[in-house]
Amino acid sequence: MTSLRSPRSAAIVLLLAGLTTTACGGGEAPSPTAAPAAAPVESPGTTAAASTGSGGAGSGGAASPDGSSTSVGSPTATVSPTPSVSPTPAGPPPFSAVVEKVSRDEVRHSWHPGCPVPVSDLRKIRMTYWGFDDKAHTGVLVVNRSAAQDMVTVFRKLYGFRFPIHRMEPVDVYKGSDNDSIDADNTSAFNCRSATGSSSWSQHAYGLAVDIDPRENPYVYADGSNAHRNADAFVDRPLRKPGVINAGDRVVRAFAAIGWGWGGAWSGAKDYQHFSSNGR
Repeated sequence: MTSLRSPRSAAIVLLLAGLTTTACGGGEAPSPTAAPAAAPVESPGTTAAASTGSGGAGSGGAASPDGSSTSVGSPTATVSPTPSVSPTPAGPPPFSAVVEKVSRDEVRHSWHPGCPVPVSDLRKIRMTYWGFDDKAHTGVLVVNRSAAQDMVTVFRKLYGFRFPIHRMEPVDVYKGSDNDSIDADNTSAFNCRSATGSSSWSQHAYGLAVDIDPRENPYVYADGSNAHRNADAFVDRPLRKPGVINAGDRVVRAFAAIGWGWGGAWSGAKDYQHFSSNGR
């Protein structure tokens, strides 16, 4: 049979039931309009464990009740600062040398038809040398191709010795003038010319001789004179000055190691700047 109770009747019934419960020592009767009990709030630790997929355990963060992220990781460890390291001054560059063919135009002043070697037998060496300013420089030396590698060997040693060279340019820079090259204190090799005081070809004409620092190492005649006034202070030997070559020193020994002789060992006139494959 269907109940036809009105809402008022239902309220009276609930009121009577609450009075009965109170009389028996029970709790307060719930209000008819009371909200349902709130769901339990998870602790931060539980939330962190449950929210791994959205920045929980993987990121060390946990969601607070208001939805913000709170770090629950261990305290950040103190990291000692890395000591600053003073930059190490860069040293001089290593010795380098490149051997290349010579074009006719590059020796237009120092080679001419009738020279004892063709241009095809000449090579230019672009290499490092140590200057009087205590710095590395790059110069060019033109030599016979048969002597190119030996020259690289010797000048590598001179660079290692920090033996100073004022400049290193082909004599063509001076339009083939040996005197102008000497006055400029230029280290050079090939020049198709006669030997000093002779009608015979110089070893320079073959590219088989080199003159090093001609001001510091002048050509000295048998009577003790020399042709270049800028070299007056360098005539005597032995002489301990930068760029000066003395008998038996390591420059002489470096050339001796490839079989080349030194003009400073000649009897009579002395050519202290001069080294050649045959010693003349």
